[in-house]
Amino acid sequence: MKIVHLISGGDVGGAKTHVLTLLQGLGRTETVRLVCFMEGAFAREAREMGIDTVVFPSGNLLATLKELLRMIRDEHFQVVHCHGSRANLMGALLQGRVSVPVVTTVHSDYRLDYLGRPFHRLTYGTINTVCVRRIKNHIGVSDAMAQLLISRGFDPQTMYSIYNGVSFAPITPSLNRSAFLSQVGLTAGEDDVVFGIAARLSAVKDVATLIRAFGLACQSVANIRLVIAGDGEQRKELESLAAQCCPAGSYAFAGWVEDTDSFYNAIDVNTLTSLSETFPYALTEGARMHCATIASRVGGVPLLIDHGINGLLFEAKDHVQLAEHMVCLAQDRDLRLRLGEALYEKASTCFSIDATVERQREIYRILLRRAERPRKKRDGVLICGAYGKGNAGDDSILEAILGQMRAIDPDMPLYVLSRNPKETRLRYGVGAIHTFDPRFVLRMGKTSLYINGGGTLIQDVTSTRSLQYYLMSIALAKRCGNRVLMYGCGIGPVSGPKNRRRAGEVVNRYADQITLRDPQSAQELASMGVTRPQIRLTADPALLLDPAPAAKVDSYLLSQGLDPAGRYALFVLRPWQGFDRACPAFAAAAEAIYRDRGLTPVFLALEPGRDLPVCRQAAELVHCPHALLSAPASGSLIVGLMGRMQVVVSMRLHALIFSAGQGIPLVGVVYDPKVSGFLDYLEQRRYVDLEDVTAENLIALTEQALEAGPDAYSAKRLRSLAEENGAVARELLKGERE
Repeated sequence: MKIVHLISGGDVGGAKTHVLTLLQGLGRTETVRLVCFMEGAFAREAREMGIDTVVFPSGNLLATLKELLRMIRDEHFQVVHCHGSRANLMGALLQGRVSVPVVTTVHSDYRLDYLGRPFHRLTYGTINTVCVRRIKNHIGVSDAMAQLLISRGFDPQTMYSIYNGVSFAPITPSLNRSAFLSQVGLTAGEDDVVFGIAARLSAVKDVATLIRAFGLACQSVANIRLVIAGDGEQRKELESLAAQCCPAGSYAFAGWVEDTDSFYNAIDVNTLTSLSETFPYALTEGARMHCATIASRVGGVPLLIDHGINGLLFEAKDHVQLAEHMVCLAQDRDLRLRLGEALYEKASTCFSIDATVERQREIYRILLRRAERPRKKRDGVLICGAYGKGNAGDDSILEAILGQMRAIDPDMPLYVLSRNPKETRLRYGVGAIHTFDPRFVLRMGKTSLYINGGGTLIQDVTSTRSLQYYLMSIALAKRCGNRVLMYGCGIGPVSGPKNRRRAGEVVNRYADQITLRDPQSAQELASMGVTRPQIRLTADPALLLDPAPAAKVDSYLLSQGLDPAGRYALFVLRPWQGFDRACPAFAAAAEAIYRDRGLTPVFLALEPGRDLPVCRQAAELVHCPHALLSAPASGSLIVGLMGRMQVVVSMRLHALIFSAGQGIPLVGVVYDPKVSGFLDYLEQRRYVDLEDVTAENLIALTEQALEAGPDAYSAKRLRSLAEENGAVARELLKGERE
């Protein structure tokens, strides 16, 4: 590949480090050229690193643009990659004039780049804001930056993310701890704990919060010191604050530190207090030196720091919480060492410069592949379901379906009908349209496959209006030229005679293929007279969700006050007629499980907006140790949580499905035939109707499930069946293309 990178040439800090290390790594396998718009230290350092560098210093915008056009065309560069406001201006002007992809990396929040400098914000900031939006493809430095851009209306399907990587080759600092601290004017003994920060002294880095926290921590522990490395417009203000808050001799302002290896080697705890970040080098550079780390919970920081596992997080600007963390680490040497080592292991595995370079190559390959993708009148998939309503089960189905679609064709446009399109775009990186926005018909005119699926959509228990909406959507999609797939769904109950007749007619006439998650649904379709579409018995798509990494699950449990090594019984409850009568039985069963098996009861609200009150109602009747949780937003984290349970007692179908995918012992409480239908399909008949629930039968069923253990059914077989949904979608997409 031949790539030209554009940058102003006056950049410092993280952007400079990112670009130079990235180009040096890419240059080993690709043809890379760096174009700067001014001569200076940036260009000189690039040449010293062996990077092909040219400077176009002309102040004539049109002349520079003409020279760039000539170079790109004559030398056949395949990608134009921009960094920063001046480069974005050129990229915006080049786009449409060259036949190659133009992409920009957003290194920081462009709205905060000129914080405190109103003239620069009005001029350079405004120009950059306009130009960065005109460029079609964007790379955010961290998932958090990519999501920030998506939240501002950028296209999630042309958004990519990358991380600031560093080299983890062995390092021997030029100065030892005592020599470095002496050099910056700080005295520290062997037993003193040194905290440090390396940051630009500007408002967005919020070093003031660190100074206030350090001063507060000094009131509890005397053997702590603070080194502030960096310079900037706030230095005098911060020096004055430190003199007011901190004991004399306990801190030092080191100014700009070129020898960062010696700095990180000299400190015990690395800190970051920023109000906004993408994926800061300060964290990976500290991790490289095995530093324990405390950081504000902003941007891409939580991607690296799993709270309590490999570092500590605090809410930005909360100096009291930060001080508590500082005292904790100051008093616990073993914890400092454990966190530092864990962070080194994660960072060296996932965030090395080699990983960053390979990710950048992957992005270029995607850009080139998509640029060569044939333009067709119809392309992509529109997915309709009960999404964006705060139900973790339904949204996890969507996560699984999208995973299967991307496995079929990673470049295929994907669109979702959602009750919360903004959240859906952010969470899944797809196009999203409000469920009731009539403009979805226009999208139907451009897609090739319509998926009606996930959950039980064809039913009238919720309402006849809901059933009519989904039937209308199926009919419209087919009339607009889509192939229609009802995907891994449940059917029924459909009770009203008119509703049954209408549902049978629409499905029979407009559906091309149907995959079902249980035999009961097949019987319901047959009873409604559905004979034309091909019907396959598969399994729920949510069974394909993989659990989150162990460290993420551990961190979540710790954040909820639970021991990651603990033993738990999960109760997933929901409001339904008759629950109040059964509620004491759930509480009694929870206490019995704790007493007889030593399992701590955990009550989980899978759909927090509806389930939390009834989960709290049951939890308040429990007199043994227990926990009350709201389901996290991530489907993979929910699956990871389920995988830590010894048994799951659930009214919610999707809690049973998630647990089944992990092979966890199950007990169902049936408020709807779909719950018993799923367990019958598993040949796991440990369930009881809600109206028949007693403490005795719940305890007995739970004991049976625990005795049967995790080998009572095959999770592998279930996942294999769920994969068949994607195979059917592939067939329909292939048929459309042919």
